[in-house]
Amino acid sequence: MFKQLAVLTLFAGGIALGWVPPAAAAFGAELCKQKEYQCVKVKKGQSWSSLFANGRQRELVMRLNRMNTRLRPGQVIAVPKKLSGLDLDDIAPFPQAIEAPQRSTLVVDQKKLAWGAYSPEGRLLKWGPMSGGKKWCADIKEKCHTPAGKYTVFRKEGADCKSSSFPVDKPGGGAPMPYCVFFNGGIAFHGSDSLPGYNASHGCVRMYTEDARWLNTRFIEMGRTQVLVDKNLPKARSGGAGAPNSAWNLGSQGQGGIEGFAWH
Repeated sequence: MFKQLAVLTLFAGGIALGWVPPAAAAFGAELCKQKEYQCVKVKKGQSWSSLFANGRQRELVMRLNRMNTRLRPGQVIAVPKKLSGLDLDDIAPFPQAIEAPQRSTLVVDQKKLAWGAYSPEGRLLKWGPMSGGKKWCADIKEKCHTPAGKYTVFRKEGADCKSSSFPVDKPGGGAPMPYCVFFNGGIAFHGSDSLPGYNASHGCVRMYTEDARWLNTRFIEMGRTQVLVDKNLPKARSGGAGAPNSAWNLGSQGQGGIEGFAWH
């Protein structure tokens, strides 16, 4: 639910950027069709910083569009018509509380391009953007989507975690996977600076590195935390431990929020 807030003014400027495939703007382009948002088509020379001088607003819009990559001319992003003063809970794509799962639970939704961390009591502690596996990976000539299912975490590593397989043109891999947590064979969730607003990985769940660090060091219980990939959540319940009502039930994407970022 939106509060009575000021309308965002956009500013031009920044550095020239290259072309990007239309798929990169898919999430924001769909979201901005909702009446609470406006579509902003990126012009040559515009960047996140030039469009959103306020750091908190910039962070919110990036997370709303499920991106942490640079903007490119022609991309379409969604911007709340009323942005100032919103907080991250207002755009949560998951309910603030569910029936108690009895164990810490990480939810991964590849359509919403989001993850959510629930306490054993069923309270949404944090959520963030993600990017799952592509339908097809040309470099390995295989399907590489992130398989749906219910899993339990079994291994984790720290900031220096690296892939042993990718990039495929380098023996032994070496691609950074900071704060990796494995839950299905060689598939893990981990930090990345490449969340483009659509599913783009070889099967792992990419997320903001600060989010992966929090999950790895403060949320995950080895051998106990369950990971639900594209599975139905337990029934939502009211009374999210003081958190505001989210817009999770208004569509596959949420609606607006950002006051505090106390968990960063």
